[in-house]
Amino acid sequence: MTKKIFRSIFIVAITILLACLVLIIGVLYDYFRAVQKNQLKTELYLASEAVENSGLDYLTGLDDDSCRLTWVSVDGSVLYDSENSAELMENHADREEIKEAFQSGFGESSRYSSTLTQQTLYCAKLLSDGSVLRVSVSHATIPILLFGMLQPLVVIFVLALILSAVLAHRLSEKIVEPLNSIDLEKPLENNTYDELSPVLTHIERQHRQIAKQMHELDRSRCEFEAVTQNMNEGLVLLSSKSEILSINPSAASFFLNVNPSSAEFFEKEQGCIGKDFLSIDRSREINKALDVALEKGRSEIRISRSGREYQLNASRIDASGNNGTAGSSAAGIVLLIFDVTDKVFAERNRKEFTANVSHELKTPLQAIMGSAELIENGLVKKEDMPRFIGHIRSEAQRLVALIDDIIRLSQLDENVELQKENVNIYELSSSIIDSMKNVSESKNVSISLEGTDVIIPGVRQLFYEIIYNLCDNAIKYNVDGGKVAVKIESNDSMASITVEDTGIGIPPEHQPRIFERFYRVDKSHSKETGGTGLGLSIVKHSVSYLGGRIELHSEVGVGTKITVYFPKQ
Repeated sequence: MTKKIFRSIFIVAITILLACLVLIIGVLYDYFRAVQKNQLKTELYLASEAVENSGLDYLTGLDDDSCRLTWVSVDGSVLYDSENSAELMENHADREEIKEAFQSGFGESSRYSSTLTQQTLYCAKLLSDGSVLRVSVSHATIPILLFGMLQPLVVIFVLALILSAVLAHRLSEKIVEPLNSIDLEKPLENNTYDELSPVLTHIERQHRQIAKQMHELDRSRCEFEAVTQNMNEGLVLLSSKSEILSINPSAASFFLNVNPSSAEFFEKEQGCIGKDFLSIDRSREINKALDVALEKGRSEIRISRSGREYQLNASRIDASGNNGTAGSSAAGIVLLIFDVTDKVFAERNRKEFTANVSHELKTPLQAIMGSAELIENGLVKKEDMPRFIGHIRSEAQRLVALIDDIIRLSQLDENVELQKENVNIYELSSSIIDSMKNVSESKNVSISLEGTDVIIPGVRQLFYEIIYNLCDNAIKYNVDGGKVAVKIESNDSMASITVEDTGIGIPPEHQPRIFERFYRVDKSHSKETGGTGLGLSIVKHSVSYLGGRIELHSEVGVGTKITVYFPKQ
């Protein structure tokens, strides 16, 4: 902009200079020509008076080279000429100024030379005898004058150019200086040209609009981050070139295998942004799923990592906004990671539970049906009849117990509201142990109780199920001459029931699953030990219903210790 202003000012200055020179030369030329013309007239009148008085003697005696005098007779022949011989000169009757003088007494004209380098002024006056006296003078034309003044004009022009350039440069800088000093961050606080006020006002409006849009953008970004940062599901946004645009903590923890609470987690998470997805995961299955999503719009896979099951859903984001439409250009991919371990575990448990229930129900029913069929067909001897009837009765009791346990678990699963009361768990434990004396003595296992009265709110039946099943298992899986110790303890906020035995113990690989339904450590002895296989599962669900927690410590060949904690409030 400075160059344009400088160029404009410089051209204007030179144009004005040239115009002034032309105007001044033209005015001066006209002025001096008029002065010369007036002088010529004065000389003509003086000369005519002298010729009137002295005649040819005045002319021949005149020694003046400033002008040319010519005396023309009535017929136009030259009587005298101050520059040439009169006899050699042609008739002047047809000259414009001579003709005009004969007609009106005075005539004048001007004529250029053949080369246009000079102009001659003529003035003629009619004398009393009818002759005409003419005075003429020559002067240079404007081109000749300019040529003669060429050197000073060049000097003046060069100086004018330099001065114009300096002034144009300084003036252009002064004009642009207020523009360069405009603070566009605060347009309305600038002290500059009034002509810029509409522009600055428009900029101020744009600033407010941009600030509002930036605020909305920041708010949306914060909302997006607040949602994604706290999602349990992993979320990764990828560009069409598989570059990571965004990744939330859950996804970063999944791919980087770093604890989100560790110090290096944030650094690694931020370091993923802008990198190719292959730099954080080279899994063939996941990258194939991304390729399928780019091609078909969506894909879904399940993978196992660190002992857990995950489902990955990849969806293509199209530039046209029609997500998943075949043939449209892809703007990126959204990858969602779901932890479906609990779902898979529940599905597996459901299948196992269905299979186990079918098996456990079918076994006593088959025994009952087999015995009844033998009796019905008369294949049982009279003396064996009580044994078969007793067998039917024991299997029916086992079937009823199994159904009761299943109903109890169903109630606990559905969180059916049960009647609550204050329960003295020491007193309840004492009565349960007394009822199990016969069973423990038959197994040659001693059982003891220690502690004091502890009263906590809850469901008496559930406390009974917990204590009974723990004691029952401790007796069943004990050794000959073993011991079972039941201890009731309490502090200000918690109460605990500990059942410790000196039995066979539980191998470490089985400990995480012993509270599952129908799970048995040694399936070959399930028939011998009896029971439904739901005891510890009922314990787990009952403790959960009462708001407690379970701790298990077991060592093979040493024994098992199970402690259940309950809140006192």
